[in-house]
Amino acid sequence: MSAASAENPESAWRRELGAWLESLDAERGLSVHTLAAYRRDLERLGVDLEAQGVHLLEAGAGELRAHLRELSRGGLAPRSLARARSSFRSFYGHLIELGRRRDDPTEHLSSPRRWRTLPKVLSEDQVDALLEAPDVSTDLGLRDRAMVEMLYSSGLRVSELISLDLAQLRLDQGFLIAFGKGAKERVVPVGERAEAWTLRYIREVRPGLVRGRHGSVYVSRLGRAMTRQGFWKILKGYGRELGIPEVSPHVLRHSFASHLLEHGADLRAVQMMLGHADISTTQIYTHIHQARLKTLYDRFHPRS
Repeated sequence: MSAASAENPESAWRRELGAWLESLDAERGLSVHTLAAYRRDLERLGVDLEAQGVHLLEAGAGELRAHLRELSRGGLAPRSLARARSSFRSFYGHLIELGRRRDDPTEHLSSPRRWRTLPKVLSEDQVDALLEAPDVSTDLGLRDRAMVEMLYSSGLRVSELISLDLAQLRLDQGFLIAFGKGAKERVVPVGERAEAWTLRYIREVRPGLVRGRHGSVYVSRLGRAMTRQGFWKILKGYGRELGIPEVSPHVLRHSFASHLLEHGADLRAVQMMLGHADISTTQIYTHIHQARLKTLYDRFHPRS
């Protein structure tokens, strides 16, 4: 056990931090605001580490990286994250100069610019509520239900959804043909509920809405092909009714992928369904899954 650990851990790191800040003030003449920012960054780190049973003066790279990621997920701005990283570098560099540490835990801390914000996803209960929101006793409500079911069932991009043509549907075989970025063609499975609602819409509603000779599957109340902006407004409207302000077509796509992985789907299969060229793009959803597992553990495990 180090000398720092032999006394009260909190008083030890707070005393060390205070002495460092005093030296910065005396030797470098830093502004009051800069010193306050350094103190805030390091005190926040120290308190967070203490809650995990880790001493600020002995923290490793893993603890620092995890702390910064939590700040990022909590919405801290990239500029503030960069400043916190700089604070850590300065403080641990000071400890090395004094001979209090031999290693530098900040040596390989990545730049906040490389961190990806986890996409927003809905819970399964929220998705169920959204699917049930349209009034299917009306023509437009039935159309909306079919569109939301299709989007969540297939994980299509909104541009792929609104551009669907009747010729692309193979619903009797349980799939459709999508044309993604760069007009790349892919086969996308369609769930039974989305298939049923879409077929009902095509039989009962579309003939009365469509104007002119075009094959667009989903049409506006004026009979033209649905637009991206039109569907976005429809979805946001249902979200407001349900108190889910973050609803958007892309959030439903994220939810589709995340829920598949939570239920054991293969990452490569999800990549193919989403039409991602690189699996690293799909891997972001595994981070959502891991974050949810951690949250559940912290909430329910008796010794978390």
